[in-house]
Amino acid sequence: MNFENSLTFAQELDKNDPLKTFRNEFFIPVINGKEALYFTGNSLGLQPKAAENALRTELEDWRNLGVEGHFHGKNPWFHYHKFLTENASLIVGAKPIETVVMNQLTSNLHFLFVSFYRPTKERYKIIMEAGAFPSDMYLVESQVRFHGFNPEDAIIEVKPRTNEHSLRHEDIIKTIEDNKDSTALVFFSGVQYYTGQVFNIEEITKKAHSIGAIAGFDLAHAAGNIELKLHDWDVDFAAWCSYKYLNSGPGSVAGAFVHERFANDTELPRFAGWWGHNEDERFKMLKGYKPEPGAAGWQLSNAPVLSMAVHKVSLEIFQKAGMPHLIKKGKELNAYLEFVIEKAIAGNSDLKLEIITPKAPERACQISMLTNENGKALFDFLTLNGVIADWRNPNVIRMAPVPLYNSFEDIYHFGQILQSFKA
Repeated sequence: MNFENSLTFAQELDKNDPLKTFRNEFFIPVINGKEALYFTGNSLGLQPKAAENALRTELEDWRNLGVEGHFHGKNPWFHYHKFLTENASLIVGAKPIETVVMNQLTSNLHFLFVSFYRPTKERYKIIMEAGAFPSDMYLVESQVRFHGFNPEDAIIEVKPRTNEHSLRHEDIIKTIEDNKDSTALVFFSGVQYYTGQVFNIEEITKKAHSIGAIAGFDLAHAAGNIELKLHDWDVDFAAWCSYKYLNSGPGSVAGAFVHERFANDTELPRFAGWWGHNEDERFKMLKGYKPEPGAAGWQLSNAPVLSMAVHKVSLEIFQKAGMPHLIKKGKELNAYLEFVIEKAIAGNSDLKLEIITPKAPERACQISMLTNENGKALFDFLTLNGVIADWRNPNVIRMAPVPLYNSFEDIYHFGQILQSFKA
């Protein structure tokens, strides 16, 4: 598409956008009496307008029914996680039996590591990206120490080449091959949180399996953002949060994927809790854990119904919009954002910016801009002018136009604000 840096062009794109009405299903923050230009859906998605009624329904059942809400509520709590499974599976390209909504992201990853990081004296290393989100760094370090290994030896981080910001796919593959006899697990994010780089999950998984290793992924910045085919790509396990692109509220419930081939493997080590026990026998209160088939067998505790109620609303919005349409629009928004940033840089010598997010196809919604010593002043200027973006130390501004509620006009106005900056 040949872009134009004009308001009429952006408005025409919005007019022809088949997803344009979904913006009306969200509350847009207001700054100084105007709707903000909100570009931080990669950090916290906006609130669906239907969330309040969904919460009210569960609060009314709690008020009116008490404990009987588990079986006689409008959405019986005993089965609540099942109301989310199918729509969640569509977002990550999985079968319902492979998908469960439970816990929080890092908790889910720890529980999955119990089952899938089974180091031996010879094969104990974990390969991951350098500069991963801190939770993942701490997760892997603590898991390695828990099994009695030294993180300096057991963790192999793939780093960008000198003077580069993103990883080269061939370097990831080569690292796996070079450590084929000692690697137990290859663990990457789906989208790198800092740079916005999209990793090739399918090929990383295939290479990990070729050396006899397990392949697992943190999809915090991928779920609801990029095309995922976890079942077809043969991924072993994955987990994701729901408060970023999935718009389910701060700290909301998370999701997990376990491939179908493990669905009935009751010998696979895992930490158990009663909500993962076979549903038909759960209330018999018997000894001896019998897991539910599939990913549901990794559950531990009662469903957090209030956060799940919001998540249910958001998943229904995704189901109506359709992931293929969202992915297509997300790429178009991102391309237009890159265009207006480049136009702003060309028209303003005070803007010292470098886009460090790789080009498509290693890109989705997010663009990360590397700044200079004026970076924080630029970020503060954007904030004062109604732009909600994300500052990441030491000097990166992250932005993610989200297809459910961002418009091309949002991006145009951002470009005009950016170009007006004076150092």
